[in-house]
Order: sequence, then C-alpha cells, then structure tokens
Amino acid sequence: MSENMTVLVTGASGTLGSAVVPRLQKQGYAVRPMTRSARTGWVTADLRTGDGLEEAVRGVAVIVHLASSPGRPQQTDVEGTRRLVAAARTAGVEHFLYVSINGIDRVPYRYYQAKLDTEAVVKASGIPCTILRAAQFHDFAEMLLSGLSRLGPVLIDGKWQLQTVAIEDVADRIAELIARPATGETTEYAGPQVLTFEELARSWLAAKGSKRPVWQVRLPGRMARAIRDGAQTTAAIPAGTRTWRDYLAAKY
Repeated sequence: MSENMTVLVTGASGTLGSAVVPRLQKQGYAVRPMTRSARTGWVTADLRTGDGLEEAVRGVAVIVHLASSPGRPQQTDVEGTRRLVAAARTAGVEHFLYVSINGIDRVPYRYYQAKLDTEAVVKASGIPCTILRAAQFHDFAEMLLSGLSRLGPVLIDGKWQLQTVAIEDVADRIAELIARPATGETTEYAGPQVLTFEELARSWLAAKGSKRPVWQVRLPGRMARAIRDGAQTTAAIPAGTRTWRDYLAAKY
C-alpha cells in the first residue's frame, strides 16, 4: 500500500522533481525528497561524493531517480548512480525507477551516451528496476526557442521533429509505474503530437502575440540529421494527453 511505502526522489528540486514530489504525496506515499543542499524536511546527500547516501536510502522501498547534470554527466549521472545503486542494494530497495530521455540510443550526443551508460548501471545493479525514457518537456522546448530568439529572429532547423510532453503527464506516468512491480523494461513516453520545430516556433510566437520572423537553417552533423529523421519521436503507448498548444494556452 502506498501509505506504508517510503519513496526516495533524487533531483527533487528540479523541474520534474517539483512535479513528482507532490504527485506522489497526493498518492499517499511517504516521500523523501533528496537534495545536495540542506533543506528543512528533506534528506541531504551528494551523488558526486556519496556523502549522505547511506542515510538517504535507509528504510526506502522505492527510489525515483531524477537527478542529472548535463554539464558533468560522467561524475553525477554515471558514477553518482553507481554510488546510489550500491547504497540501495545494501538497504534492500525493492524498486528502482530511473528517468532517462527518449531517443538516446538513436541520437549521437555526449550527454545521451552518458544517460545510456547510466541505464546500464541501473540494469546491472541487481535491484528490480524500471527505466522510463521521457521526451523533452514542453517547458524545455520553450526554453530552446527563447534562447534561439535572443538576437531577434527565431533561428531554427525547422525540420527537426519533437514530441514534447507535459511535466505533469510524466509525473503521472511515474506514479503509475511505481504502483506496479518492477518489470526490468525500458519504456518510452512522449506527448500526443509530433511537431516540427517550425510548427513549435510559429505556434509559440502566435501565443505570445509576437511578430518576430522565423529564420530556418539546416544544421549539419549526425545529431541534427537524426532529430530531423524523428529519432526522438516514438509510437509508444500510453502517451501524454496535454499537447504543446494546451501548454501555450495555459501559459499565455
């Protein structure tokens, strides 16, 4: 029963963690949010050094592992997860759910390779596990568009294909998965629509009432080609229900 189950959430203060913690609390779990910086009511532990991990996992039935560092993926994601699963194995954790990224086995990118290596650490841990590969969040797509429009026009590879998903939908999916026994499977999860980057950009500008032009450029390289070819999209079911336009309507 969820009310008797303690769930450790790493990366609890991050974008997804901020949605997952209240979602699991609403479900009745005893949620133990983890942070590197002291915070009232939270457990303090550091994946990069291992400090505090033994205490963090004590008495925990399920770990929802969200913590990640794109700037230091080897130290935080790969080696940090190795430290976490070692502590979790000793503590007798029953289910380890790791949130990865959709399409990382199809898009050549250094950070994605680190995520694949982290998945391998989880699978080899001996702990019953579930790996959930989530698509890019709606918020992340907007952050990209904002960054690409700093000079005025929105400069994009308009043929990129993305299947962005609502953070709330991912939090709901996590709640569903930890309510079941671990399967050891790797599953993908994305939003209900595949949109080109041009469609994302133009609908974003329209929602904001912006007249900025959209300038298109075909980006070189294998990574850009893979994304144009739909490597980060998926036909996996179930999918999220909140569309990109739902996100824009709610925000603007």
